[in-house]
Amino acid sequence: MNMLLDGQDPAAIQQAARALAAGDLLGLPTETVYGLAADASSDTAVAKIFKAKGRPSDHPLIVHLAPGSAGVAHFATQVPAFAQALMDAFWPGPLTLILPRRPGVGAAAAGGQDSIGLRCPAHPVAQAVLQACAALGVAGLAAPSANQFGRVSPTTAAHVQSEFGADLLVLDGGPCTMGIESTIVDCSRGVPVLLRPGSISRDQIEQACGQPLRDKDTVAATPRASGTLEAHYAPTAKLRLMGTAALQTALDLLGQDLDGKPARIGVYSRTAMRSRSTQVVCRRMPADAAAAAQELFAALRDFDAQGVRLIWVELLPDSPEWEGVRDRLQRASVA
Repeated sequence: MNMLLDGQDPAAIQQAARALAAGDLLGLPTETVYGLAADASSDTAVAKIFKAKGRPSDHPLIVHLAPGSAGVAHFATQVPAFAQALMDAFWPGPLTLILPRRPGVGAAAAGGQDSIGLRCPAHPVAQAVLQACAALGVAGLAAPSANQFGRVSPTTAAHVQSEFGADLLVLDGGPCTMGIESTIVDCSRGVPVLLRPGSISRDQIEQACGQPLRDKDTVAATPRASGTLEAHYAPTAKLRLMGTAALQTALDLLGQDLDGKPARIGVYSRTAMRSRSTQVVCRRMPADAAAAAQELFAALRDFDAQGVRLIWVELLPDSPEWEGVRDRLQRASVA
């Protein structure tokens, strides 16, 4: 049985939906990253996600909903006006909203909390699967990134297969267009609180909802949310963030010491770097923040595939459009 399905094939969409309705897992493409999906209303199915990823069961998952579906009302007890404004502005799209959870629904997906994260993805394959699932009585799909817990997120179907092998059913929807996970805004505290930055900027969020966006450290009783641990998104190689001058100085000091040995250091920078060693692998990061986000995880995976032991990354600009990429690299450097 072929476990890699063509996301453009309607028969494959129906096969995927039937598998999910039966309690199985699916590698699901979205515009952000590929998710490991299961029926969010089935605690048994959701438990398979935690087991496959090696993820703590109290670390909540994001539930994905079909456009225009009744999924929000199924999982959430209320939607504040500012949250509805954010839905109207950014759904379908890379924005997750934390809302009060309806008792008795999605407890496992919520990590046991009384709030739950909801998102409506923009990827056409994800939307087709969600609509087919809704027709089968599946209100939403819990779908964290399809990788082992804490590691680099997948942005292609091949990445998913490399994580879980050939036994997982995966829909191939092509490379992800955004490349980093969704922005997460907590809407369960009466004010919008940023829990995780992403491709949607703070200014965009504030303009859409008409309120200032709070930081999670300034609001009491902030719920746990997906992808917000201090250490996360880490490649196998140790990642270090370095200033431009310090990075070039370190490369100059290496000289020829690494020649004749397996590649040991990968360099990922917006600035062109010099190295006299043939065993230093250099890769240019796009100067545009959106393009850098789109390729970030694929670049880190490629460094791992080349066998480097260290990845030196040039510090990013301290500007709003780079916040999501900065967040992912800072977390990756902690692990």
